[in-house]
Amino acid sequence: MRTLLLLCAGLLAGCASTEIFSVREDFGPDFDARKFITPLPNKNTSIRDGVMWTRGSSGGKYPPMVYLSLDGKDLTISFRYRHLEKAGMLWLFVDGDDGYGSVDHMLRVRLNRDSVVLEVDAHTLDSKHPLRQNTREADPVSKAYRTNENLPAEKVDLSDNEWRTVKLVFKSDTVDMSVDGKWKHSLKRQNFDAPKRKLLWMQNGGEKGIEIDDVVITPTP
Repeated sequence: MRTLLLLCAGLLAGCASTEIFSVREDFGPDFDARKFITPLPNKNTSIRDGVMWTRGSSGGKYPPMVYLSLDGKDLTISFRYRHLEKAGMLWLFVDGDDGYGSVDHMLRVRLNRDSVVLEVDAHTLDSKHPLRQNTREADPVSKAYRTNENLPAEKVDLSDNEWRTVKLVFKSDTVDMSVDGKWKHSLKRQNFDAPKRKLLWMQNGGEKGIEIDDVVITPTP
């Protein structure tokens, strides 16, 4: 009986210490930058008028980027964004476990002004895999190679400078994606059934920039 009681107590203690990952950020007066991996504010990104505002050039190879920590496998991710000038694009990256002991890109969603482009990044130990990204060497930790599956661009009119809601629902090996009511797409890939670790917004919004608001990340029911 004493052994059973000790076992039950241990199970209860374990349940009490388990935290469910979630983020709700409206960039209001109580904004806490510690949940972001990227230091905020910085050269390109600041918080103004209750939104996260990113503009200009990073001065490097890629446009300005903002990273947010993730921790969970089946997650629902949503946020709103708005361009402040006519050109530009927003590129959303979801990073996760590569299946071999490291973390790398898992899914990329490129939101152009006239289309949405998807790229699936999986991983393999086979150096001769037909989808291996030849410009990259094996990961120094996992020794895995990144593979790239580039899907055809899907035409959608995102040219107006208005607020748009992006939503990704990960469940097991499937993700359901949408941008307002203008675009929807579901993908089923084995590499999606892994813990997600980072969310990245790569933003090419010119001098006027791009605004992001109402970031909500919760476990998928």
